[in-house]
Amino acid sequence: MTTEANAGQPVGYDTARVEAWIAAHVPALQTPLTWTRLEGGHSNLTYLIEDATGQRAVIRRPPMGELLPKAHDMAREWALISALGGTPVPVPRALGFCDDTSVTGALFYVMGHVDGHPLYNADDARRWAPEPLRVTLAHSFIDVLADLHAVDPDAVGLGDLGKKDDYIGRQLKTWYRSWNASIEPAQLDDPRAHALQQYFLANTPNQGPARIVHGDYGLHNTLVGADGRIAAVVDWEISTLGDPLADLAYALNQWAEPGDPPPVRAVPPTTLPGFPSRQALADRYAARTGRDLRKLDFYIGFNRWKSAAIVHGVYARYCEGKKSSEGVDMDGLKRSILQSLAQAEAAVQRLERQA
Repeated sequence: MTTEANAGQPVGYDTARVEAWIAAHVPALQTPLTWTRLEGGHSNLTYLIEDATGQRAVIRRPPMGELLPKAHDMAREWALISALGGTPVPVPRALGFCDDTSVTGALFYVMGHVDGHPLYNADDARRWAPEPLRVTLAHSFIDVLADLHAVDPDAVGLGDLGKKDDYIGRQLKTWYRSWNASIEPAQLDDPRAHALQQYFLANTPNQGPARIVHGDYGLHNTLVGADGRIAAVVDWEISTLGDPLADLAYALNQWAEPGDPPPVRAVPPTTLPGFPSRQALADRYAARTGRDLRKLDFYIGFNRWKSAAIVHGVYARYCEGKKSSEGVDMDGLKRSILQSLAQAEAAVQRLERQA
């Protein structure tokens, strides 16, 4: 019998057909299954499933309804966790991938369950990362990223995950197009967005060998174990090949410090006492990888600018009514856009002072 904690039928899953598929393709699990909805994960429909013997796994598919192109890419996530399973990068065990949409209306995959917790806010950090473990957590967090960037994508079968050259240039083109398309519906433009895009185009550092970039690496997309170390990295759906220093800068931007501008949303976990600074993490990454970080502020600024463009697009969709803005802090979104541009400008100014 299939059940779900706190609700009825699991959303998005024809449980009878899915369990039949699992019985035929995932020998590690024995049906019937118990289903429990897991929160988070970019609205992907993610469930903890427990089999008849108590074995736990996680099943994941895209949300219901029409999706943006390349969004919620289950095949990409599956390829990443399958390929990285034999590397030092901790990922859930790859158990089974279903590419037959007739089973439940979408691609889905099954992965091993990992004991650990994502940290979205300060309350999560208080609960799952007490102060004595915070240095251990920070070191593990940055070491895992360094280990990911040490993986040769060709050696693990991921050489065709994405284009290898001009990562920054391609990103600048994509998100500048998004910014310009969002100006009218958002009724919001800012000259800094255009000036910064031109600056980044003109001053892009030479890219070294392409590496796997997670694209959204932060404590919200990791599972922190009871020992304070990263037990697994999750949510690989936007991962590609590119410049590892851009991936590092994104992670550092997510690593908030107590002196940062007031958060638009929940208080970030790393503003609590006991977490090392962004600079300490950057120094550890440099020592572990040997990469030259003298132009790190370029990547810091680029990611701040990119964040502004992303939120600008979200804000525009709310303004157009394409997404319901009920309960959404629209002023907070607007403030986030302008704040990210200011932070990008500050990073460029630091970079210019070093020149």
